[in-house]
Amino acid sequence: MQPVTVKAKRIDIRKALVTPFMTTAVVLLALAGVAKAEGTTVSHGFSNFGALKYPADLAHLDYVNPDAPKGGEVSISAMGTFDSFNQYARKGVPAAQSTVNNEALLTSFADDPYGVYCFLCATMEYPEDLSWVTFNLRDDVTFADGTLMTAEDVAFSFNLFQTQGISEYRAIIEGYVAGVEILGPHQIKFSFTPEAPIRERVGLAGGTPVFSKAWFEETGSRLDESSDQLFMSTGPYVLDNFDINRRVVYGRNPTYWGADHPINVGRNNFDTIRVEYFADSTAAFEGFKAGAYTFREESSSLIWATGYDFPSIDAGHVIKTELADGAIGTAQSFVFNLDRTDWQDKRVRDAIGMMFNFEWSNETLFYGLYTRVNSFWPGSRLAATGTPSAQELAILQPLVDEGLLPATILTDKAALAPVMDGKENRPGRRIYRAASKLLDDAGWEIGDDGIRRNAQGEVLELVILSFSPQFDRILNPYIENLTRLGVRAKLDRVDNAQYIERRRSGDFDLVGHGISMGYEPGIGLEQWFASKTADNSSRNLMRLRNEAVDRIIPSVVASQNLDELTTSVHALDRVLRSLGFTVPQWYKDVYTVAYYDMYAHPAELPPLDLGYLDFWWYDAEKHEALKAAGALR
Repeated sequence: MQPVTVKAKRIDIRKALVTPFMTTAVVLLALAGVAKAEGTTVSHGFSNFGALKYPADLAHLDYVNPDAPKGGEVSISAMGTFDSFNQYARKGVPAAQSTVNNEALLTSFADDPYGVYCFLCATMEYPEDLSWVTFNLRDDVTFADGTLMTAEDVAFSFNLFQTQGISEYRAIIEGYVAGVEILGPHQIKFSFTPEAPIRERVGLAGGTPVFSKAWFEETGSRLDESSDQLFMSTGPYVLDNFDINRRVVYGRNPTYWGADHPINVGRNNFDTIRVEYFADSTAAFEGFKAGAYTFREESSSLIWATGYDFPSIDAGHVIKTELADGAIGTAQSFVFNLDRTDWQDKRVRDAIGMMFNFEWSNETLFYGLYTRVNSFWPGSRLAATGTPSAQELAILQPLVDEGLLPATILTDKAALAPVMDGKENRPGRRIYRAASKLLDDAGWEIGDDGIRRNAQGEVLELVILSFSPQFDRILNPYIENLTRLGVRAKLDRVDNAQYIERRRSGDFDLVGHGISMGYEPGIGLEQWFASKTADNSSRNLMRLRNEAVDRIIPSVVASQNLDELTTSVHALDRVLRSLGFTVPQWYKDVYTVAYYDMYAHPAELPPLDLGYLDFWWYDAEKHEALKAAGALR
């Protein structure tokens, strides 16, 4: 549902939804709440696992600078085009940062991976069985037009996502909410069906962004259509101005209701957030060097290693640094389109995957900056390692007994990508022989012309979909290896709009995908991996339909403590990896950033968010010095 400020934990209803907030009756006694009546708790927040980090009367978050000055501008880049300001529809290409004005009843923080806290609400009430939750709303929350937010707006917004939200979201949460009842102008109650997962309930009710009902009715806007305006919400920024496909500027709302809220102390420090659009990554980097924008989170290892030698770096006008990232790594991968017959045979997928030489790529192309993705929770305790534990076996054994998983999963170590020699791109003979045998066994025999065909004479052809020239140097060596194997592989690089549409429609063989998990996975896993979302999902791009996966996900959702959660996620991770629907790529555990020396951040950054648009701030004197030196336009 609503994206919150913490990368590692969010409910996401933008085009693909639900990486759940939290909830579980098991830990109610650990919550910082006070009993209102027997069996009912009143609290300022909720956590499934352990006590909330912050009390109701916090002065400010631990990781902010409470004295951070307000003012100035931060500017960033985006590539491609945009034609909408609605992140929640499958139609159109939304502008970057177009949820900057959204707020929900609940929020979460970058140093508390399990807690959610009242924000647009003052308190929440719930019984021991979590059959319902009532939110007591703040009475001072206003929308950007100055009108007061009421329980009617909350109910309208929640129902909007139930009726006009994307199909994959509705498929996941259908049947979980029994009713939404407005108890007063600033009080609203959500009741749940017995089928609703315990850990999801509070977040499902409180994680939806709140929009103005009156604005939607006056404008005739729809959640499932593109929009040339930001939806009217309660957040600190509004749309200032834009130039289609060139620039978007968001400005501080001077009448923002939450400016003095303790949660916001030291946050939302910039007067404006500007996004400059560029046709490609090369143009974007040149724009940064020229001072067209001032903050860059670097995604290219080549540029990071070799590109930062321009005058502003030499003069000390631009800071280049690595900052620790404590969130779970993104399982960046190529994913197969499993709806296409050629890729439904795991032997074929495995052979294709064996031709990507990560070790050579990392040493030669990436300057050793990356680590291989070998889990869907890379770099975290949720990644499966070694052979299954006794607790994992209890989950896996019944699936083996029913023939849904091979018996080898009970004794094999968690699947890892093959390790290759980093001295040359071409995999060694052992790897080639193994890959060739897999294709032979799958009925793809190599001909005199070096091309593999099946019994019907059809060529084994693989088209890799891409949009960024930056990836050519990575994809072309991979294609060379596939060609040596007898696969007719080619790169199909298209513009950004075509790329987005073809991913949506499943018009690809292999495409890059960032699979991003959190510390407390739940029903959001269905968006990524469940059969019910395979036909139409912006997360389940691979069209995965697997009964064993469908059976394990409920074990994750039903976990009542961290030990159970870890065990069930290990089992799921092990099974997902064994299916081989990805060619794992790479991740890194640091942020690589560069920025003009007019920004500052707290000395200790929180583990779960870089927060440069959130709790960094602007130094006016340094900005003037940069202008005087000619470093900025």
